[in-house]
Amino acid sequence: MQEFPRLYVGGEWVDPSSSERIDIVNAATEQVMGQVPAGGAADVDRAVAAARAACADWAATPLTERLAALGRIGEGIMARNDELAQAVVGEVGTPSMIAPMLQTGLAAVVFGDNATLAPTIEMEATVGGTLTVKEPIGVVAAITPWNFPLVQIAVKVAPALAMGCTVIVKPSEYAPLTAFMLAEIIDEAGLPPGVFNLVSGDGATAGESLVAHRDVDMVSFTGSTATGRRISSVAASTVKKVTLELGGKSPLIVLEGAPLADAVAAAVQGCYINCGQMCTASTRLLVPEAQLGEAAATAAAIAESLAVGDPAAPETVIGPLVNARQRDRVRDYIRSGIEEGATLVTGGVEPPDGLDTGYFVRPTVFSDVTMEMRIAREEIFGPVLAIIGYSDTDDAVRIANDSDYGLAAMVFGEPDEAMAVARRLRAGWLVINGADQSFTAPYGGYKQSGLGKELGVAGLEEYLEQKAIHV
Repeated sequence: MQEFPRLYVGGEWVDPSSSERIDIVNAATEQVMGQVPAGGAADVDRAVAAARAACADWAATPLTERLAALGRIGEGIMARNDELAQAVVGEVGTPSMIAPMLQTGLAAVVFGDNATLAPTIEMEATVGGTLTVKEPIGVVAAITPWNFPLVQIAVKVAPALAMGCTVIVKPSEYAPLTAFMLAEIIDEAGLPPGVFNLVSGDGATAGESLVAHRDVDMVSFTGSTATGRRISSVAASTVKKVTLELGGKSPLIVLEGAPLADAVAAAVQGCYINCGQMCTASTRLLVPEAQLGEAAATAAAIAESLAVGDPAAPETVIGPLVNARQRDRVRDYIRSGIEEGATLVTGGVEPPDGLDTGYFVRPTVFSDVTMEMRIAREEIFGPVLAIIGYSDTDDAVRIANDSDYGLAAMVFGEPDEAMAVARRLRAGWLVINGADQSFTAPYGGYKQSGLGKELGVAGLEEYLEQKAIHV
């Protein structure tokens, strides 16, 4: 069992203000696998004070030194990549076949990408005789989710540190172990005291204390849209900057004439990766009405072929969900799909055979789904694919855009036609014909999928203020 009895504040491992602890449960075995402190308002106050005290000196540290620190952190992640991945396999349920690359190795890539891109930002410029200057925004609260626990911390911490900000990380209480391991790596990397701080705890206590704190200049949050609304409301009391990366209900449109088998395979993979616990998951598959039956049969065949089980086993493709609450929530959505008249093609509410222990859900495919159904409109965050028929291209675009969300979308078809459709979609992250995705491009959604951007130059600039000096 991995136990972390202390918080990381001001460059030291310090005792928390209370003896209360949070148990971390293995998603496959339902056994306690770790423990971290349940930090509260007093711990947040201490961490914010440390970050504020370090702010001016870190902002004045030459960029080359800050980026060298990012490089050491990235190297530290790779040196412990297997250990980090093993923790995510347990606390999240990510299969071991993808965890070392998708869950932990990608975090090192993010630190490297930010170190490469940061020098390209023009910090001073003269515009019409006026000097414009970009400066670090200050103290940043990074509140991160459980589905990609280390990557999401990297996406916030790397650009904040590169731009000269100091940071307090509040990881999800469901999957905080890699955050503590990252704090060990950062400690070894030799950052000045107070530049990086870690306070674990629940959202209602540690999270709200951070968001409301007067000495926090910016909150960067990734998680549910409901929590994002709450953070916006609390942060408004001190009018601080907030960036939000929230939910999604992403469509994958198969245009007339596109290779259906390839597109359906991409949709299933995009929907089920990390057991569907991904905000960009392609959970709505839109196909021409005449191809509904073929699409459903193809998706079911793929879903039924996937190995479901212990995420530590090398052959497992689909692991468990993160906890019992999430499992029960996903099963409730499956019940609602059946009750509202969708056709259950494969899967269902019963646990997979032989997997009564662990938070497992059958990979599920629905067909004949309409946009009035909950499974078509609400983010499920589990392995549930909804197949929807459309009459023509305009109808496909209408259905795709008929959502409160606008995070991601995928299009399969003749390249020029697919590009034309992509330009009509109200989403921030588009993929055409399964193209490789660049993590140096800006990432963020439209509508209720969030505010602001992460990754790339745009992600770095979120951590800057700009002033105009008239000479």
